[in-house]
Amino acid sequence: MCGIFGYLGNIDKMLAQDCLDKLIHRGPDASGLWHQKNITLGHRRLSILDLSELGTQPMSYMDGRYWITFNGEIYNFIEIRNRLKGKGYIFKSDSDTEVILAAYCEWGEKCLDLFNGMWAFAIWDNKEQKLFISRDRFGKKPLFYIKSKNGIAFASEMKALLPLMDCVEPNTDLINNKRKMFLYESTDECLIKSIKRFPAGSYAVVDSYNFEIKRWWCTLDNLIDVPKKYSGQVEAFRELFFDACRIRMRSDVPLGTALSGGLDSSSIISAMAHIKSDSKESRINNDWQHAFVASFPDTPLDETHFANEVTNHLGIKSKIINVDPLSFINNMDRFLYLFEDIYITSPIPFMMVYNNIKSSGISVSIDGHGADELFGGYTFDFIYALNDAGINLPKANMILSAFNNSFPKQSSQFSKLEPKLKLWLKWHVKNVLGRNNRYSDLYHEDFNHENWRKLDSLNKQLYISTHMGILPTLLRNYDRYSMANSVEIRMPFMDHRIVSFAFSLPWSSKIRNGFSKSIVRDAMAPILPPSIAYRKSKIGFNSPFVDWIKGPLKEYFIDIINSNSFKTSNIINSIVVADLINKVISDENATFSMGENAWASIMPYLWEQAFIKPAL
Repeated sequence: MCGIFGYLGNIDKMLAQDCLDKLIHRGPDASGLWHQKNITLGHRRLSILDLSELGTQPMSYMDGRYWITFNGEIYNFIEIRNRLKGKGYIFKSDSDTEVILAAYCEWGEKCLDLFNGMWAFAIWDNKEQKLFISRDRFGKKPLFYIKSKNGIAFASEMKALLPLMDCVEPNTDLINNKRKMFLYESTDECLIKSIKRFPAGSYAVVDSYNFEIKRWWCTLDNLIDVPKKYSGQVEAFRELFFDACRIRMRSDVPLGTALSGGLDSSSIISAMAHIKSDSKESRINNDWQHAFVASFPDTPLDETHFANEVTNHLGIKSKIINVDPLSFINNMDRFLYLFEDIYITSPIPFMMVYNNIKSSGISVSIDGHGADELFGGYTFDFIYALNDAGINLPKANMILSAFNNSFPKQSSQFSKLEPKLKLWLKWHVKNVLGRNNRYSDLYHEDFNHENWRKLDSLNKQLYISTHMGILPTLLRNYDRYSMANSVEIRMPFMDHRIVSFAFSLPWSSKIRNGFSKSIVRDAMAPILPPSIAYRKSKIGFNSPFVDWIKGPLKEYFIDIINSNSFKTSNIINSIVVADLINKVISDENATFSMGENAWASIMPYLWEQAFIKPAL
């Protein structure tokens, strides 16, 4: 897990080093720069597998024919290495990086099909004078590139490309379109014009003349036959999930978990406990019992008691992180510079959690991201299951029960929101049922796939959330939150085998008996406290923005909206944004959605101040 930089063409070595140094937070343990006349590869290392110098990068193979710079982890590298050893390959290190090189040497681009992991890497072939670039199936690891008359540059983050650009121009059309906030991450569009995002599930073979990107993964091409009976589906999922967790526990450094007390993160740490008690594999780290819990005292988002139920059940301790926004507010510019994108909520609690994880000596966190999008965890997706239920009233009532019980009753902020959401549901029942998805004007090539037409309404919506909407955005966010603090996140739910399994299931295996994510609940119930496995209400890990803006951050935001730079900003409508902030401050009935809208409106200005102004 690292930061990478590369340049195909001629570049000054000191300039290349400057670009690479922008990524030091992603790899504080070592730095490497391989600089030749027409190719430069750079690497910042976060040491996870093979902590010796044998694991450093850029790494060469076959007497210097191949060179690689690699960000990510290949979790099944042991199995692939054993297969390659059977073909006569010899390995000098215990790293997954060397396995990638040998696999590419043996199978070319077909090696990607064998990899179970997350990655963005580039391999230079000295003989053919070509560069092979690849990104993992779902874009868990970022990769950006720019083209110029002098060459092609790529990097893990946009900031590493800024020193190469004559003009750093914000993409205001994208920034000012709130609807696109959850959509642009799955495209090549970026907040900086001229910078492109390398697409997930794709590769390119690049030389001086060609840069042709080819897609090598489509989930719809990889659907599978699942057991017809629900009980068989539960058993099959449990087996897949345990194996996905097992291979992600392979590490030469201690492991931790960001635990919320919700179903997903609780399933992760409980599976880790189950696996470690039953496994003797040497590469699974014994030091895994580190649960980090974000606490928001005196706010509706505080769920530490649920997290404590899980750790008490497992007989381990948890570290409670009291998220005090004032303690980190002076670092906001630094956070937003490292984050380098815009989003609907503050990065403070997320940055604080992974900062605490790192300061506790942990560099790998195994987390629960992806389950909501794959298995139907979001309330607003339930509407599409109603379309699948049709005139079957018992099934429709079961779905409505799951909807009605998903709100935290103890929160005035959310209880005020509940009637509005019920009105929203009625409107959608009347106006939306029968459509493919709530993004009715969204087009994607997968909509022409024969297997797309076979998906039910809920799975179509979840497919969009997973591949084009919410999930790509969240994967980006958590990469930034964690890597800003030199922490790697591993995500068992995002194992490609589980993703293929999820979209091969019918909607009724996901919303069942009044519960969302039913198959996950039923599969994990034997190792979870019942109060966690079958808990319906869940807010999600977020910022209590209304509480903060009315309380500890009130002065901070008042100062901003009264500043001259804010009032004269060309990137926002300062009058409208100031009004949104003031309404949250003054309205006693301010809702969570009002807080999110206020933050989303002011964030482009904060982003401009933190990310753009220093680059000009």
